[in-house]
Amino acid sequence: MDLSNKIALVTGGASGIGRTISLALAKCGATVIVNYNQSKEKAESLIEEINNLGQKAMAFQANIAHYEEAKKLIDDILNQFGQLNIVVNNAGITDDALILRMTEEQFDRVIDTNLKGVWNISKHSAKSLLKSGYGRLINISSVSGVLGNAGQSNYSSAKAGIIGMTKALAREFAGRNVTVNCVAPGFIETDMTKKLSEDVIKAWADQIPLKRFGKPQDVAHAVCFLASEEASYITGHTLEVDGGLVM
Repeated sequence: MDLSNKIALVTGGASGIGRTISLALAKCGATVIVNYNQSKEKAESLIEEINNLGQKAMAFQANIAHYEEAKKLIDDILNQFGQLNIVVNNAGITDDALILRMTEEQFDRVIDTNLKGVWNISKHSAKSLLKSGYGRLINISSVSGVLGNAGQSNYSSAKAGIIGMTKALAREFAGRNVTVNCVAPGFIETDMTKKLSEDVIKAWADQIPLKRFGKPQDVAHAVCFLASEEASYITGHTLEVDGGLVM
């Protein structure tokens, strides 16, 4: 999958799955803009790693939950690079609680980052993607947005909303040959899942037909495929990377 001469933005791209996505896009030849909010040291370390691969990358700080910060991020990228071809809306947070205990602040914070943030970046990057001659918008949802998950009424709502937004934007952008797709990871081996007990991991793995958690690279490979020319006839689709959990 050759992404040479493509400019790619990954929000929340400095750590976790976002970091792996950023690296994978760089290895496919893209120039990668790594957006971060608070992970400055991780972002700088990643930029150095990508540069050592012989690829170009830059880090840009912005809280994409804020409309004006998201706009400035896109404006700064366009001023620096002149175009934007691939946007990966990956940034997200969790703040779990059963609804009887969840506060309005918890709900709003997750919705603002995970759903409004996707809209903010999509809104401000739309014109550039539509004019680019090669546009790919890829949103990271979750199986929690497909199945729902107890204690995640905020997170599940946001991730389900991303799937709906993906379909709406796919219809809006199709006339300019810009594809809009969604990747919905299942249980992936991350720092967060490593904190779970062996019993909890086994209980969840038993529900997955492949009987194991996925790796960040599994999600990154799906993103690279959807960003590539090989996926040019796929739009409005949600690709579940979940070992068969949603079936």
